[in-house]
Amino acid sequence: MTDPATPTATAIDVEVFEPPMCCPTGLCGPVLDTTLLDLGEAIVALQSEGHAVTRHMMTSDPQAFMRNREVYEAIRTRQLEVLPITVVRGRIVKTGAYPTLDELHAALAAAG
Repeated sequence: MTDPATPTATAIDVEVFEPPMCCPTGLCGPVLDTTLLDLGEAIVALQSEGHAVTRHMMTSDPQAFMRNREVYEAIRTRQLEVLPITVVRGRIVKTGAYPTLDELHAALAAAG
């Protein structure tokens, strides 16, 4: 039987674990963060290609951070500076910054 915590057991291609934000999109503050806009566009592009993508907000979905052992340990070790964390098919591929669409495509190709 496959362990649900193993990378091969996940049906989600990309997960982004995000730091606490003022709202679910992070786009509600007085200054527009274009990095978050770029992430939103990358997610839409990946989803249109058939990839399952999930964003986990620390404030609204703290259990997701605890369920993923690698993410949990990274936060315990480096605290909030490690966020955001991008996981592709169960493996952390980037920490401390949001990935570009090109980086996500490369990580998905490498993950098979």
